[in-house]
Amino acid sequence: MVVPAADLPARVRIHEVGARDGLQNEKSAVPTEIKAEFIRRLADAGLTTIEATSFVHPKWVPQLADAEELFPRVKGLPGVALPVLVPNQRGLDRALALGADRVAVFASATESFAKANLNRTVDESLAVFEPVVRQAKAAGAHVRGYVSMCFGDPWEGAVPLHQVARVCTALRDMGCDELSLGDTIGVATPGHVLELLALLNEERVPTNMIGVHFHDTYGQALANTYAALEHGVTTIDASAGGLGGCPYAKSATGNLATEDLVWMLHGLGIETGVDLGRLTATSVWMAAHLDRPSPSRTVRALSHKDQ
Repeated sequence: MVVPAADLPARVRIHEVGARDGLQNEKSAVPTEIKAEFIRRLADAGLTTIEATSFVHPKWVPQLADAEELFPRVKGLPGVALPVLVPNQRGLDRALALGADRVAVFASATESFAKANLNRTVDESLAVFEPVVRQAKAAGAHVRGYVSMCFGDPWEGAVPLHQVARVCTALRDMGCDELSLGDTIGVATPGHVLELLALLNEERVPTNMIGVHFHDTYGQALANTYAALEHGVTTIDASAGGLGGCPYAKSATGNLATEDLVWMLHGLGIETGVDLGRLTATSVWMAAHLDRPSPSRTVRALSHKDQ
């Protein structure tokens, strides 16, 4: 039953991360053709932004070592943007050589995670990204800036809001088109989300530049998403079937499941362009390849109905 709520966006763009962030932490290698088919099925379900892979050194994320093989197999899907992660200049060169036109850099709001994930300080990592963003923009690419640990850090605890804002404004100033605020270990609550969004607006980071990326460690991902919607955010990251975690933060559990997000958005009368039945079938198909059930409550509920 669709019951719209007042003052929420009419439409939301889902930034689907299942094929990259969702699969990167899988211990067993997922065949390239299965990844490509996963992306094709996600596109067939109506998702128009699907993060395809990462051009990171294979030593750091072995699951994504097939980026050069995978990207050409899915490039050119009609009406679908396929962003890729580029951790440095070499990663950008590899991505641009294959025709990627949407890239993402990955920063941290905390020193501990910057060291664990990037082996650099926060400022050193920003210095690495600056020429990458500049070259990507010169090549005509759209650039997204991820910011991890925006709400809490497993080593440092609560993260001061001004610390997050400093990294966000640095990425804005170097030319990023979009920022994704990551609740990497899933500790955010709605009031915290609203406070950070308000501060970013005060620091001249407009709401239409912001996406949110919530993990569901404490069951707060949908509540936090609703808070972001109330603030006017219209870009929400999610992972089909709730796949994902983070190899560098062991307390990070799965991403917000795209199906759970779509169920809520459609119930609120918010357009997504996503066919929930096809999306659920895709996640059931991938769960079978991974040999475990999907953690998404909506996938479990709808697939049980079909039995």
